[in-house]
Amino acid sequence: MLALMDALAAIQAFMAQGGPILYLIAGLTFVMWTLIFERIWYFHGGLKKDVQNALDTWELRPERKSWNAHQVRYALISRVSEKVNVNMDMVATMVALAPLFGLLGTVTGMIDVFTVLALTGGGDAKAMAGGVSKATIPTMAGMVAALSGVFGNTYITRTAERESQLLEDHLTMDH
Repeated sequence: MLALMDALAAIQAFMAQGGPILYLIAGLTFVMWTLIFERIWYFHGGLKKDVQNALDTWELRPERKSWNAHQVRYALISRVSEKVNVNMDMVATMVALAPLFGLLGTVTGMIDVFTVLALTGGGDAKAMAGGVSKATIPTMAGMVAALSGVFGNTYITRTAERESQLLEDHLTMDH
């Protein structure tokens, strides 16, 4: 229990050093990873049911060579692909926003540095250090959030492409 309290105190101290922008970055990261885990959960669960429904619908067709059959095949693939790609754009947008939030933290931290410079004439290095930490910590946090999101986004994007291609390969037009 003491270790948990120490960890919470360290997190609170870190958040206080970085300023209020860190809360935005933390919220963005939480939502981004929630969406990534939701996609992974879907790929390992609900996708199988959607693919099986599409395959069953396709297998019930008596013929598969006509123009109509090609349109039905295209529609089945599109429906499953649409479900596969839910929230993928949102994750990519959040990955792009994370470093921008970090830069916003940099700007607000530098404003604190300039305020100290204006008030003290540049003689209080200790006061300026607080503004510098408020400038650099959000930048680092934004970059870490974006980098972790790039890995998660790459994984779910590749999985989505692979599953869509596998569905296309399974919907054969052999009879």
